[in-house]
Amino acid sequence: MKPGNPVGRTPTEAHAPEPDELLMERFLGGDASAFEALFVRHAARVHAYLRRMVGPTTAEDLTQVTFLSVVRSRDRFVRGARFRPWLYAIASNAARDQLRRARFEQPTDTGELPETAAEDVLPDPALEKAVQGALAQLPVQQREAILLHRFQGFSFGEIAEALGLSESAVKVRAHRGYVRLRALLAHLGEET
Repeated sequence: MKPGNPVGRTPTEAHAPEPDELLMERFLGGDASAFEALFVRHAARVHAYLRRMVGPTTAEDLTQVTFLSVVRSRDRFVRGARFRPWLYAIASNAARDQLRRARFEQPTDTGELPETAAEDVLPDPALEKAVQGALAQLPVQQREAILLHRFQGFSFGEIAEALGLSESAVKVRAHRGYVRLRALLAHLGEET
């Protein structure tokens, strides 16, 4: 053992963040501070994802719904599974439910999402607005795949795990979404 380090780890190991899966194990064992650590670690990125899926108006509420669902469904977390895909599966389901409800409650003429909040946006406000408008026109499945891949940094395998699909199905959704997104953005560029 090294002096000053009773656990026998190097200083780097002693300060390395605890993996999500170990935090979830602790939470399953009744450690509320482990859930707090997961919330602090993931809430901002889940909020950014949801904001791009449903717009800023309901993203905060859906972020809370997502983490409340984590608490309520913690017994359904499969030990040994990866936490992040499971978390985003819950967030994606919350977004889909909200979009379904909104479609019945308030149909829109343009299908555009409201402008996003200032954080986590593209550097050019006009480009951000164009991307948001184009994303809003994509089918939900394509939008999910693109947002998880491009904006959340998920691999196609992680997206497949989160959405309960095959990796090839996710690749098809993402490919079709990217093609459609490019066409929509090119069309917007021609209008200006």
